[in-house]
Amino acid sequence: MNFFARARTGFMSWMHETPLPSTEAYPKFQSWHHFDPVQQWVSWDPTRLNNTTPRSTNTENIPKLVLLTWNIDATSSQTQARVTEIITFITDLDPKVEVIFLQEVSKTALQQLLGDARIRGSWLSSECDDTAWGKQSFATVTLVSKARFASNAESGENAILGPIWRVKYPSHFDRDALCCDIFVPSPTKPESESKLSSATRIRLINVHLDSLPIQPSHRPRQISIISSFLRAAGYGIVAGDFNPVLDEDATLIENSGLTDVWTSLRSEELGYTWGVDGEQPFPPNRLDKVAVLGLTPYSIQTLQPGRLSNLDSKSQQAGPSEDVPWSDHHALLCSLSLPAK
Repeated sequence: MNFFARARTGFMSWMHETPLPSTEAYPKFQSWHHFDPVQQWVSWDPTRLNNTTPRSTNTENIPKLVLLTWNIDATSSQTQARVTEIITFITDLDPKVEVIFLQEVSKTALQQLLGDARIRGSWLSSECDDTAWGKQSFATVTLVSKARFASNAESGENAILGPIWRVKYPSHFDRDALCCDIFVPSPTKPESESKLSSATRIRLINVHLDSLPIQPSHRPRQISIISSFLRAAGYGIVAGDFNPVLDEDATLIENSGLTDVWTSLRSEELGYTWGVDGEQPFPPNRLDKVAVLGLTPYSIQTLQPGRLSNLDSKSQQAGPSEDVPWSDHHALLCSLSLPAK
């Protein structure tokens, strides 16, 4: 890494008060967004909550986080109907999801997401349009619950949003990593400390790694860069579509010092998230993964997509729907706890 790149990264780290690694992958910061009935989707400034320290009202409480990751398929038909059913499915889950990572969000899918009343009312979005996507025809989107991250409620597990940015890394498809920091209560730190000094930073990274067995593969470098961003924060989660289609991909997570949550908790189970229905031209595979650094996962499960043809007649207002699944991927639902320091 040359001097100017190192200096630039150092300046960005200082300006955004965000620990960043020394890497050639340059971060590009953006805004969180919330829906305003008058102005539509507008920038959300997390610092408005920084005078409220996230804290645990019970020192025996360990903050928990429920995250869902899902590749929602950018190429199948009936995008609007599929996205609507996916939103319904996610919002009806128990336990309630607090962080949503989506991959393969097409521009049509993004419009449907941002136009849905449930998303507008209850979620903050990494995107208000496709400006940050560059040349990508589909990209990643992160949604976080307003109830968990945009409330001054004196709850035992309230949390605060930090900055959000994209990291461009080597890719055959111009893909990037969508990163953000959150701050959660740390039971072992005194409540007297000001603002975020008594909270623990956790880095969340939403990824769609390069697809296909193209050589040279950029996935090893992509994982290496992602893990360096997690280590810079100390605690973190990376989740999404890892596309492990080469033999070398099988150990990339472990070789980077991260913990694969599925193999940690359910090593005896296959955990396939793609090709399970037998309709794909390749064998089933565990394409989608959740990996952590310094966090304790306690549950993970795959969630099977429904099919538009299974909707009841009241849901098919736009006429007959095609017999297509909501996505060609299964989702992953993961719950994690932050260990006390």
